[in-house]
Amino acid sequence: VELVESGGGLVQSGGSLRLSCEASGFQFSTAAMSWARQVPGKEPEWVSCIYNDGRTFYSDSAIGRFTVSRNNAKNTLYLEMKNLKPEDTAVYYCAPGVNVATMRIFASSWGQGTQVTVSS
Repeated sequence: VELVESGGGLVQSGGSLRLSCEASGFQFSTAAMSWARQVPGKEPEWVSCIYNDGRTFYSDSAIGRFTVSRNNAKNTLYLEMKNLKPEDTAVYYCAPGVNVATMRIFASSWGQGTQVTVSS
């Protein structure tokens, strides 16, 4: 399993970013995929997941602002983030799974993540 996140950056509060996660080494099209984020010194926080049938779920902090999607033909997961807030600042990771516990099964395959920094 290989996961490569990209698309992070520095944005001002209220700005937008689109994160991507290129996946390989497993049958992406059949896997539920999640995004999680982590700040130094804290446990990862689950953000969103999308099932292979397209159902999506979001954390309370993400709902209404973030949109998860996938392109099975490209083995790529996306996270569209709008109206970003300073508290969204974190390293964002993707992995198969529906929550942090199931994402951790693939912890050895987590990529470097992509840093999102939101300035006030």
